Amino acid sequence: MPMFVDTSPPGQCIFCRLVAGEIPAARVHEDELTLAFMDIGQVNPGHVLVAVKRHAATLLDLTEEEAAAAMRTARRVALAVREAFDPPGITLLQANGKEGDQTVFHFHLHVVSRHGDDGIALSWPRKDPPFAVLQGYAERLRGVLAAG
Repeated sequence: MPMFVDTSPPGQCIFCRLVAGEIPAARVHEDELTLAFMDIGQVNPGHVLVAVKRHAATLLDLTEEEAAAAMRTARRVALAVREAFDPPGITLLQANGKEGDQTVFHFHLHVVSRHGDDGIALSWPRKDPPFAVLQGYAERLRGVLAAG
């Protein structure tokens, strides 16, 4: 992830200010719930951020309607990136919380055009737990989903 961290004072979220038009942005798309704009830290041409307009720090703070709108906009932008820049790949990235590598604490998705040696690395160590452990994890999740 990039080394940019939003240092805005509390109550002055950089993306909220951008949505409000208080700071400039190269806007790509806007609808009732979302705003898509060029990432100022472009990794590759066509690197776009899709943010919800209402301040919500993470995915867990979104309404279902906002989450669906963000993915609709991300898909629409990804199709435009493919048409405009013809990258061989596209990555969607969304981070939650400091430990999840989130650096701006306002929900957003990265739509990143990808190329062979572009310097982006998305890898982690595989742990390969036994199938019985995976079944236990699934059971825990099913229990939460059934209760909620």
